[in-house]
Amino acid sequence: MRLLIENMGKVDAERFISLVIREPFDYTEWQKDLFQGMSLDELGDRAMEFYNSQK
Repeated sequence: MRLLIENMGKVDAERFISLVIREPFDYTEWQKDLFQGMSLDELGDRAMEFYNSQK
């Protein structure tokens, strides 16, 4: 929870938790398909873009 609050803020962290609790959601199944078809280079590029956008 501490990491969520540090990265999302209190309101968005609570919103995230309430959505996960309310919806029948299997994170493990969801993340299996999250990067499907994406090359390692593309994944690295997207990660770097996200990192740079957070500065």
